[in-house]
Amino acid sequence: MAETGFKKWIITITVITASLLELIDTTIVNVALPHIQGNLGATLEDVAWVVTGYAVANVIILPMSGWLGGRFGRKNYFMASIIVFTIVSFLCGNAHSMDELVLFRIIQGIAGGGLISTAQAILLETWPREQIGTATALFGLGAVVGPTVGPTIGGWIVENYSWPWIFYVNIPVGALAAFCTYTFVRETPKDAKGKPVDWWGIILLAIAVGSLQTVLEKGESEDWFAKPYILVLTISAVLGTILFIWREMSTEHPIVNFSILRHRSFAVGMFTSFILGFGLYGSVFVFPVFCQNLLGFNAQQTGELLFPGGLCTIVMMPFIGKMLNKGIPAQFMATAGMFLFYVFTHMLSNSTLATGEKDVLIPLLIRGVGMALLFVPLTTLAMADLKGPELGQGSGLNNMMRQLGGSFGIATLTTLIHIRQGVHRNNLLVNINPYNNPFNDRLHMLTQGFMAKGKSMIDATHMAYQAIEGMVTRQTLLLTYDDAYWISGLVMLFSIPLLYLQPFKKLKAVADSH
Repeated sequence: MAETGFKKWIITITVITASLLELIDTTIVNVALPHIQGNLGATLEDVAWVVTGYAVANVIILPMSGWLGGRFGRKNYFMASIIVFTIVSFLCGNAHSMDELVLFRIIQGIAGGGLISTAQAILLETWPREQIGTATALFGLGAVVGPTVGPTIGGWIVENYSWPWIFYVNIPVGALAAFCTYTFVRETPKDAKGKPVDWWGIILLAIAVGSLQTVLEKGESEDWFAKPYILVLTISAVLGTILFIWREMSTEHPIVNFSILRHRSFAVGMFTSFILGFGLYGSVFVFPVFCQNLLGFNAQQTGELLFPGGLCTIVMMPFIGKMLNKGIPAQFMATAGMFLFYVFTHMLSNSTLATGEKDVLIPLLIRGVGMALLFVPLTTLAMADLKGPELGQGSGLNNMMRQLGGSFGIATLTTLIHIRQGVHRNNLLVNINPYNNPFNDRLHMLTQGFMAKGKSMIDATHMAYQAIEGMVTRQTLLLTYDDAYWISGLVMLFSIPLLYLQPFKKLKAVADSH
């Protein structure tokens, strides 16, 4: 039964706040890694596990969150997740070694996985079915804005305080969210209580999803299959997935209820959520690297550039929800969102070395509108046919696919950048030869310039070659990042036909059917 009045809104604010904590923590740590590395005396490879451990634990627990909510009660599980997340946030900030920090981040990821999906399920049950568009829009505020503003908040905290505070800020917010959950959220039936636990399902899920996420997180930095453990984990991911699906389809009490895939909207929605994650996390990954490595911005400046786009998403979300409630097909709005995302990537793929803050503002605002048009309709299409216990299961799988889409996006773009960087450098180096008049003119001009500053002929020539090397490197990076933007946009554009595999339904009709 849906809630009304003050209680509906206080529950809404509570679950959005809790999910926002989890989502911000997926990206807020990234800008603090160099500070953590220096403070704890760790290598870059070691400190990367602060991000990887959290992501792996998070994506393992997401598909299980529906079952856990059914076994212990959705309210109890949600509240326990908030409390554990809050306590471990303090322990992360108070960690004295890298091993401690990675361990606490893994626990934080486990607790965080129970926040986002359970929050979405609670929200969809709190609002009337005919207002599912509005409920999804409100949830989308955290899901889309969280990863976007995470670097902004992290950059500001690190610049003005110290890295432990990126964890300590969770404590008062988490405490308030736990209190409001205890006070206002209504308990749901414990559907899975007393039923056998599918331990084999849990083990196979952890092996399959954990192996896959680790491969995606570490593959590029480890040169993919050049490292034996990446190869072993890839095999584990494939075999684990096959065995897990077989187990869940054959057992009477599965951890993940694959029968919900009978809903065509949800089955197709799994793929569209994957594409959404690819675009959302992939673009958030590429843009800061592009700004800091090429345009010379610091972490805080980069975060501030992303903020207006996030604000644009916030402003658009309620309007998108109202448009859905009025019966405008979600497919049409998602199509517009995918096209706007393509426009954003197309504009940035034409960047030059002279690109400045004003040049990226309009594309980022377009991305903000596009993400609002994508997240709300895609999630609404996927979840519209689910009810009761299926909401928790569906929310967990849907969020897992978005997270995996993001991991695939980052891994794909990282590999693409690595490959294309070599291709572009080789193409540019063809022009660095004594038979190329423009090269000779530039070399002569630079040499003369350094000699005018008092350098000898030999030193000036050496410095001129170094300057040209710097130019080649910058041009190589520019062309590589332009390729990454272009590929991201094409993935989104070519995914538009998937939307029309989902049936057209008005939300009012969906509400009446339940």
